[in-house]
Amino acid sequence: MQVIAEIAPLREQVQQWRREGQRIAFVPTMGHLHDGHLTLVRRARENADVVVVSIFVNPMQFDKADDLAAYPRTLDEDIAKLNTEGVEVVFTPTADIMYPNGMDNHAFVDVPGLSGVLEGASRPGHFKGVATVVSKLFNMVQPDVACFGEKDFQQLAVIKKMVDDLCLPIEIIPVATVREVDGLAMSSRNTRLTVDERQRAPVLAKTLRWISSQMRGGRNDYSELVLDGNDQLRAAGLEPDEIFIRDANTLQPISEHTSKAVILAAAFLSQVRLIDNLTVDLTPQVADDSEE
Repeated sequence: MQVIAEIAPLREQVQQWRREGQRIAFVPTMGHLHDGHLTLVRRARENADVVVVSIFVNPMQFDKADDLAAYPRTLDEDIAKLNTEGVEVVFTPTADIMYPNGMDNHAFVDVPGLSGVLEGASRPGHFKGVATVVSKLFNMVQPDVACFGEKDFQQLAVIKKMVDDLCLPIEIIPVATVREVDGLAMSSRNTRLTVDERQRAPVLAKTLRWISSQMRGGRNDYSELVLDGNDQLRAAGLEPDEIFIRDANTLQPISEHTSKAVILAAAFLSQVRLIDNLTVDLTPQVADDSEE
């Protein structure tokens, strides 16, 4: 496995693979890898001959300096895990390499319609930072396929639209959220939870499942469902940040044309912000009369 920090040697390796007719898969990460990330790597392996993983804590997508500073950095451990998975290249650029002229003087990619709503409305500039760094990484790695987790549902939607709008020849492969045994979505931030907070954290997923069951049962008073969900989170000691119930395809409010909804939620446990989501099929189930 090669560990490459500079753009030029990465491009040389990519060109060599291209000459050999190799299919390239890419998994962008910010490090502090867990089984969720490794699941992305394994899916990438299923879809390509060689796998590139990037590790870069992207300052452009953080809206708070203390959140950026607190983000866990475990490069040596991450490289060891990726070596075990047989990854061909780990790309580890620095901020100076990614933004040589500084972020304030840098061109950026913005995805209208998706970047400024929901999570993007509460964290202005976040998805612009995500789209910009991913587009740069795509240009450096030039993959055939790239794998992204469904846990970051809006991020996945932003990336898919960016690829479509910019006509990038890259297949985006969504990978289902990987969860702990108790239902908590795996996240690099989970390691910042205290023992007590970790015991309470699965309530976020439990609340999503409850809202989903209510919707499948016919409830469509979505504003009330959000309030009920917030009450459940507070009762367990979590501080709700936001719960949205939207069309899973457009991220717009539910309409009569919506066939699949998504519940997106974020909540705080002390200083740790947890996010999760769950999709709900709203298509009425047609009864099978063949056996009557």
